[in-house]
Amino acid sequence: MEQTLAGLVERNARQRPDAIAFRGDHEDLSWASYEERSNRLALHLLGCGLKGGERVAVLLPDGIGVHITYLACEKAGLIVVGIGPRAGPEEFLHLMEKSGACALLAPPRHRDLELRDLCDRLARRQHPLRVVVPVEQALESRDPLWQEMVAGSTRPAARALGAQETFLLNSTSGTTGLPKCVAHHQARWFAFHEPAVRNGDLRRSDIFCSALPSPFGFGLWTAHFTPTILGATCILPADFDAGKILATIERERVTVLAAVSTQFILMLEHPDFDSFDLSSLRLLFTGGEAVPYTRAASFEQRTGAKVLQFYGSNEAGALSGTSIHDTQEKRLRTAGRPLPEMQVRLFDAEGNDTTSDKRGQPGCKGPQCSRGYWNDPAANALLFRQDGWMLTGDIAAIDDDGYLSVVGRTADLIIRGGKNISGPAVEAACMTLASIRLAAAVAIPDPIFGERVCLYVELHAGASLELAELTAHLEQQGTTKECWPELLITDHPLPISSGGKIAKNELRQDAAARVVDT
Repeated sequence: MEQTLAGLVERNARQRPDAIAFRGDHEDLSWASYEERSNRLALHLLGCGLKGGERVAVLLPDGIGVHITYLACEKAGLIVVGIGPRAGPEEFLHLMEKSGACALLAPPRHRDLELRDLCDRLARRQHPLRVVVPVEQALESRDPLWQEMVAGSTRPAARALGAQETFLLNSTSGTTGLPKCVAHHQARWFAFHEPAVRNGDLRRSDIFCSALPSPFGFGLWTAHFTPTILGATCILPADFDAGKILATIERERVTVLAAVSTQFILMLEHPDFDSFDLSSLRLLFTGGEAVPYTRAASFEQRTGAKVLQFYGSNEAGALSGTSIHDTQEKRLRTAGRPLPEMQVRLFDAEGNDTTSDKRGQPGCKGPQCSRGYWNDPAANALLFRQDGWMLTGDIAAIDDDGYLSVVGRTADLIIRGGKNISGPAVEAACMTLASIRLAAAVAIPDPIFGERVCLYVELHAGASLELAELTAHLEQQGTTKECWPELLITDHPLPISSGGKIAKNELRQDAAARVVDT
């Protein structure tokens, strides 16, 4: 019998009803309550007349309500459209139209978004929104919505989605134009769970803390799937705040933390970092962008935890991963060994298999691969080769020990005078300068060379930096000259996309505007 999340929550509720499934900012959710509330919401959605396979957009702050809603939709045979909590109005409208969502579950106001205004905009676009479910308090126990729902915990009959059916649509991170909708089935996340357990020696006794937006891949496996499959407790901060996360690790004795690189760097740089008792922490799963070696090594040294990562994508799942059994050099300087079940291959720009040469664009064909992009044949034609292999947007190399490293990104290259320069490589080199807190390298148009390297940085409080000082540092450490930034921007905040990464497309637009202005 195939496993589904609904079946596992029912099992956990039956075997350990009072154990904590999720701990939010304002309340705890036991397995029994998770089962009961998701059943009530599923029945409520069915009572609204929604048909099996229809899409329900979910725009909620991170917390227990997101997971109740996702599970309720699964039980009611509905497909979730997971909209990131940082989405702006244009992204929201685009995802509604792209997915064909006919229902929306959201609070009256979320950040700068007004539910009434969003509905009015959809109406002006003649979008067929039939059902709106307003949520006052993110589906916490005091939310008045519960008073409108049928009491009891009867599960809807004969409507639950199977593990091979599409259960959720989420978006690409939105750093390159309007996002696309990725179609997820549950089986791919059960497949992801297996190497996660293997590489991190995960167990039911672990206390997870996921600091990631729940609709995206990293947040899905670290909060919605793996803790439930194990029957473990997961802590869900409503918003990322470095100090609050550190306090949570200390208070809840967190053992497994999930955070993108930007987040753990901000934690590491918190002025009170060393005053927190972080001795319970044994693993930090990170990634989503380049993992800076010096920062990751410092995190390990100062906490005693091991830093692990998976390399992959929202579309493909994990292609490789580091393990607690790897040396620190391999854990922090590579993306780990390719996962055998993902059948990783490398290809050149002409599509030739270059796996034996150990360098190229990674492709895979395995159980973690998504269904591709929802209702988007043109995008799928670029994502999938004709022989069925799914491609990533990176350039990778595999060393003699079989460890994969990302050495560039096909969409994140700066081409200066015909020379391909890796943006992540520039960032990694510059981040070794103590005054730099965060860095993002993008191309700036140039009439002679085509593009030059432009570096946006956020500095530590009280620090200053001039381009000459930065290039002198890079020269001293032997960084290839082509990787030296030729323009340094210190007065522009680094924007964060819906997926929690630096939104480089916004920086590229700003860099281009600076050229026009001059």
